[in-house]
Amino acid sequence: MKTQNSSSTRVLLLAILLLFVGSFPSIAQELSGKEIVKKADDLMRGQSNYSEVEMEIIRPSWSRTLRFKSWAKGEDYSLVYITHPQREKGQRFLKRDREMWNYVPSIDRMIKIPPSMMMQSWMGSDLTNDDLVNAASIVEDYDQTVLRNETLRGNECYVIKMVPHEEAPVVWGKVLIWITKKDFITLRNEYYDEADMLVNEEILDEIEDVGDRIIPTRFTMIPADKEGHKTIMKFQNIEFGVDLRDSFFSIQNMKRMR
Repeated sequence: MKTQNSSSTRVLLLAILLLFVGSFPSIAQELSGKEIVKKADDLMRGQSNYSEVEMEIIRPSWSRTLRFKSWAKGEDYSLVYITHPQREKGQRFLKRDREMWNYVPSIDRMIKIPPSMMMQSWMGSDLTNDDLVNAASIVEDYDQTVLRNETLRGNECYVIKMVPHEEAPVVWGKVLIWITKKDFITLRNEYYDEADMLVNEEILDEIEDVGDRIIPTRFTMIPADKEGHKTIMKFQNIEFGVDLRDSFFSIQNMKRMR
């Protein structure tokens, strides 16, 4: 009788142990850096999206505001149409695969932006041409390593180091990214040059429910070596899962837009 009781106790303890382990899958299956970054990237990008954005460029002695509309599909296509100010209204920027064009309606000229200019300032802001159209893929063009866990603004985050592949069209020596553990929301990016010096800090906040997901709706880019300089990009409207054909992102369509 005693042996039976001991056997029953062991079976019960084993069942409880299995139940306990099954309740915490993260203990057995930690996500890789690449998996975490992909979840964060998918959250912000979606299969396709349309947005209306206001950008404020701030300098020590002046500031100015740009407004634009943006369409994107996956990682390969994006189109930006400037709506304000009047003197720049109608300028368009198109990305197809790894190539980018700028159409200037005042001179009816199409300009292909070479890879050497992708890291230059976009419209005088602290964002680059690459930042605007996401020409580089944070999933495919980098190796991602989880460095540590850290609390940022009350959120438990993964801190991930991203180092670009040697052949990738990226000038950064590395990027550090803070992604929340709970919802895979990106809260901060730090961009370093090849000498490991901090170049830009990007803060993502104003987390909002935009319909089918919760994302940051304000991005602030701050250069590390330019006091009083920053660019604030605020999403006034954003929709995911919009119906966009590949042909929408053509040079012909870009020139026809009004």
